[in-house]
Amino acid sequence: MEKLRKVVKEIAYTRDHTNSPALHRSLVPFLTFASSLYGVSLHIRRSLYRSSFFHQNRLPVPVISVGNLSWGGNGKTPMVEYITRLLLDSGISPLILTRGYAGGDEARMLERHLQGGPTKIGVGPNRAAIAATCFEKYGCANPSTIMSLLHKTAKVTTFSQEIGSVVLDDGMQHWSLCRDLEIVMLNGMNPWGNGNLVPLGPLREPLAAFERADVAVIHHMDLITEQSLGDIEKTIHGFKDSIPVFYSKMVPKHLFDVKNDRSPVALAALHDATVLCVSAIGSADAFVKSIGMIGARYVDRLDFSDHYLFEAQDVETMRRRAKRLESKSVPKPIIVVTEKDYNRDPEILKSLDPYTVLVLCSKLQVTPCRDTNVDDFKSTLCRILAAKFCVSS
Repeated sequence: MEKLRKVVKEIAYTRDHTNSPALHRSLVPFLTFASSLYGVSLHIRRSLYRSSFFHQNRLPVPVISVGNLSWGGNGKTPMVEYITRLLLDSGISPLILTRGYAGGDEARMLERHLQGGPTKIGVGPNRAAIAATCFEKYGCANPSTIMSLLHKTAKVTTFSQEIGSVVLDDGMQHWSLCRDLEIVMLNGMNPWGNGNLVPLGPLREPLAAFERADVAVIHHMDLITEQSLGDIEKTIHGFKDSIPVFYSKMVPKHLFDVKNDRSPVALAALHDATVLCVSAIGSADAFVKSIGMIGARYVDRLDFSDHYLFEAQDVETMRRRAKRLESKSVPKPIIVVTEKDYNRDPEILKSLDPYTVLVLCSKLQVTPCRDTNVDDFKSTLCRILAAKFCVSS
């Protein structure tokens, strides 16, 4: 099954299959048919929500949706954390609603990063029901109070337990909840793939869905050319000319050993090292490039499909690959994984002796680019939220 997932992903990011392997070419007709069915079902479902045949739930506080139009690697969950911290800086206690897909690796990462503060995290597919339970338990802030806090410029350090805003993780296709601000994230390294809907391509919706978005963010902007940035922005504005476009990247902060997650390890531990990057994430290319930019001497990689749960046989594969590297280099190679991989199953990664396994911790940073900056991003969010939430409430 893992091999099939990899083949499907390769097809999704290949425009011309003429020179593809026979297996890839044999799957294209089936994937094309499945993609057509998906497109029809998506159109019907969207139409039923637009006609109010399916009910949309309106929450009593502003709802910020962070989503995407394609498969993983777009920076959704890091952006959810970034938005949450902006709300916290304004004195607003947020509630994050996430579906907890594939064992909840992203939810666990958010919990670890935000623990000890006023942020609440609700996990599950029925996010309206989870929100209702949280509002019943903690209460919700007064709308006028929320709006006044949003416009504060000084950082606030005191919080009410009442929920002041909801951040919807992976919310763009979650139409059962109304939202006041729609942020769409794009993986700048390959935003559209072959341009087809899943499973033939990586798109979860046609690009015309940009018309619903309030803000677009091009992620991994530091790993692509200025020309590519311009081309992506041009495509976005071809569907909605008025949408503001911002830029973000992941900034490595530190590492930690899988056997001791409480002791940070400096990034310098990878300088001039031989590194085996192991990951099961949406954008392994960005992860591997970041390790090279930190200063590793040689970087090898072992990629699995997004959200893949490592098994004993995979650990043996990692060990064999590391041993092969060890025979070619001195000192012993270091295995590096992402936080998502660690959160999925911390224990299995502890069984890779005699090799050191480190976890890379990074944070999303909204980056000044093409006449935009962090202050512009914050003011744009506040302006849209204030306008749309006041109208809806």
